[in-house]
Amino acid sequence: MTIVTPDRMIVDESRADDPCGPSRAFWISEAGGLTQFGAFVHELPPGSRTALAHWHSAEDEMVYVLSGELTVVENGTATPLGAGAAATFRAGDPIAHFVENRGQDTARCLVVGTRAPADAITYPDHGRMCMRDSASPQGRWTDLAGRPARNPYL
Repeated sequence: MTIVTPDRMIVDESRADDPCGPSRAFWISEAGGLTQFGAFVHELPPGSRTALAHWHSAEDEMVYVLSGELTVVENGTATPLGAGAAATFRAGDPIAHFVENRGQDTARCLVVGTRAPADAITYPDHGRMCMRDSASPQGRWTDLAGRPARNPYL
């Protein structure tokens, strides 16, 4: 067993000029050496979001609100979530989603997702796909027709 305390969590920070705004992700799964799923606490200041609108072909995702209020946006439909509420996204459902902080205070959520051996993540608003597998864990970006394309996060 590995005990993961806040001081052992791996912290990823995004800056204000990031396409999703500033945020901090506190990685529990990496600090604990887990390989079958990813888990992190995402801290979102007002106006920030978890990701660009996307859906996964092979990975389930779950977001559980720890504090504050967040808004789940699925194919343009916004649904508010308060502390204690969760949203789940099944692998293969072609419903683009992201979670955004439209409130006045910083919000925190627990994000958990499976780690499939291979996954295609579709970003319909940007006309992009990211293909991830063991040979390309960071992903290969293409347009929706499969031609090499730029990563929309850069």
